[in-house]
Amino acid sequence: MASDRRKFLKQLGSTIVLTSTALGSMAAQEAHERKVLQAQKRIAANDKIRLATIGMGIMGFNDTRAALHIPGVELAACCDLYTGRLERAKELFGDQIYTTRNFNEILDRKDIDAIVVATSDNWHSRISEAAMRKGKAVYSEKPMVHLLSEGLNEIKVQEETKMVFQVGSQRVSSLAFAKAKELYKAGAIGQLNSIQASFNRQSALGAWQYTIPLDASPQTVDWETFQAPEKTKLPYEANRFFRWRNYREYGTGVAGDLFVHLLSGIHFITDSKGPDKIYSVGDLVYWKDGRNVPDVMNAIIQYPDSPEHPAFQVSLQVNFISGQGEVGYTRFVGSEGVIDISDDSGFSIHTSKMSKAPGYGGWDSFETYPKAMQQAIVADYNKKYSAADQQIPPGSVTSYEAPAGSNSSFDHFANFFDSMRTGKPVVENAIFGFRAAAPALACNESYFQNKVIHWDPINMKMV
Repeated sequence: MASDRRKFLKQLGSTIVLTSTALGSMAAQEAHERKVLQAQKRIAANDKIRLATIGMGIMGFNDTRAALHIPGVELAACCDLYTGRLERAKELFGDQIYTTRNFNEILDRKDIDAIVVATSDNWHSRISEAAMRKGKAVYSEKPMVHLLSEGLNEIKVQEETKMVFQVGSQRVSSLAFAKAKELYKAGAIGQLNSIQASFNRQSALGAWQYTIPLDASPQTVDWETFQAPEKTKLPYEANRFFRWRNYREYGTGVAGDLFVHLLSGIHFITDSKGPDKIYSVGDLVYWKDGRNVPDVMNAIIQYPDSPEHPAFQVSLQVNFISGQGEVGYTRFVGSEGVIDISDDSGFSIHTSKMSKAPGYGGWDSFETYPKAMQQAIVADYNKKYSAADQQIPPGSVTSYEAPAGSNSSFDHFANFFDSMRTGKPVVENAIFGFRAAAPALACNESYFQNKVIHWDPINMKMV
């Protein structure tokens, strides 16, 4: 039996690509193997975790599937404000699950241990705080908050209740990001100075024009509860409910939905506490369907020098009508190389170093001087710099691919449930979650107010 398991694990790890000795460490593969072995352990009946998902939209269903991939987890209940999604939950997960349109009914149940909060953004903090006060562990979808003003209080509630709380940005559990972090910390690209990152799309669905059910109506949708947190109440509108990401009253636009993913990965690799200056521009250029958030947005974010990292700039972009197609990347640019991360499963490193000697000639003022001066400069240069100093070190290209079978979403939930069972710290706590969400939400503040936002990354507040 043990030999069969080892054979299985070797097959899982067979697709790692290590094209340089610099990537020779098998730490990521070993970590994945440990997760597989842990998952194969029998879970005692009293160690079962009973889960409920609040918000059965796209992420609600995806999160539920990912959570149920972890042994010892069973779905007890689902909540959604559209009755059709509750019917779908029973179709997929069984008639035995409890369904309701009132999330408080789920929080009041003593047989539920953990909650997934996958609602519209305007409900994230309210439900998360209420769940922690009811003694539930919470896995909150990103962004952790809808408004900057909600962050510190949510952190306070977690610290007071001591409940397990994890934010759902799966890049923090990605083996590829863990390996990239290891190599970045080892100096693989020299001194970091800038990062470029983007999520570009070219489809109606990618731009959040999601399918609306034919029976959508005030009878099948609890519209009043959906917009309850908002000061201004509007008449029922199917677009606002089923495509809520397009409206700042309920969502956080491309910044809160996608910039936060990019920033989570950046903060994880650099250990950054966050930027001190944020500026963004954007426009609604194509998807003019009633939405009140941009479909193209660019941001420049300044990270100050800190104990964790040197000063660097980040440029972020989301383009929902990109002729380039569905393309996303995160590129860390250092003084001696670049880390290119295309997704959660792999990356490449390109190195390019300068010679110790500055060089002369070419696009240089050297050729503008008299011949005698040129000869004198060359003689002086050769005295200052040896032949080795004048050589440009050869560059290299290396790549890494995570083990087959690894999945950052599954691993993120595995880490969450492991924290519940063992008491070890979560991989993405409320402080990390807010520090990733805050600059993204500040991009919205900058766009709508047309000004630079100054942020205190230590105390997590606007200045």
